[in-house]
Amino acid sequence: MALQNIGASNKDDAFYRYKMPRMLTKIEGRGNGIKTNIVNMVDIAKALARPASYTTKYFRCELGAQSKFDEKTGVSLVNGAHDTTKLAGLLENFIRKYVQCKACGNPETEVLITKNQMISLKCAACGFLSDVDMRDKLTTFILKNPPQQKKGGQDKKALRRAEKERLKEGEAADEEMKKLKDAKKKGAPSKEKVVGTKKKVAQSASSEEEHATSPTHCQDADLASASDDGDDDVQWQTDTSAEAAKKRMQEQLSAATAEMVMLATEETEKKKKQTQQKEASANNRNGTAKAQDSSNGNLQAEAKATAYDKLVEEIKATLLAMLPQILSSSRPCCPPQPCLPRT
Repeated sequence: MALQNIGASNKDDAFYRYKMPRMLTKIEGRGNGIKTNIVNMVDIAKALARPASYTTKYFRCELGAQSKFDEKTGVSLVNGAHDTTKLAGLLENFIRKYVQCKACGNPETEVLITKNQMISLKCAACGFLSDVDMRDKLTTFILKNPPQQKKGGQDKKALRRAEKERLKEGEAADEEMKKLKDAKKKGAPSKEKVVGTKKKVAQSASSEEEHATSPTHCQDADLASASDDGDDDVQWQTDTSAEAAKKRMQEQLSAATAEMVMLATEETEKKKKQTQQKEASANNRNGTAKAQDSSNGNLQAEAKATAYDKLVEEIKATLLAMLPQILSSSRPCCPPQPCLPRT
């Protein structure tokens, strides 16, 4: 298959690395059903990194003829009989508008659709964003049928997300480790203190070793060992005489009696304290009982006095009510008769 450089400006460059196959066409049918079949349209579209439906649609827009691209079979058809040179010239216009970078002319670009429904080409070589003329008819078809993103881009995004998550997890783990270290530092002594104590212990041990290895210490040790050897030669014996036995018995008895006396005094003191506590509690109880009895007696006396007064008042009232009846009953029914002299 013959290859050619992408872009008319690069056709004479023998070392140009971006290439595409030459266009091959075939006229099919007769009369009103005549059609032009672009045989290698799929290969050309792959070399340009654009869908084959874009190129066939561009031919339709420029030629004003119906076109059709079958994605299953990869057949690209344009109604009417068209020359290969004419279709190749239209393809060059498509490359200049929708493939090549406007800054460096590199065909390695990517179609991007912004949020404002604008189409731009991002160059992979220089990173320049080339704006596409939105007055062209093909732009509406591209907006309705956006190109599929490369799998590599999706994989890169997934990798970036995974890296961000991994970094977040690592930061969280580092923070937890820092908190644990801070807690340990607060609870346990610092490293400097531990090192200082270790140094002190080592210095004391070294000083002891030096003192032990010094000649004066060696002489003292020899003298001490000699005295120990002399003591080992002495044989100690216990006195088994009667007087010594009596003394030992008296010492033991004196110690036992002293202990007994101490125990007796402690018991008597405890008993005294208990009796005093009992007497104090009894006195408190008697005092409260007397106070209660006195208060009860006063209440009873007051109750008796009030009852007596009530009885007296009731008797007075009844007597006053009965006085007129008594007086009326004491008067005579007949008039008094004169007294006759005695004979």
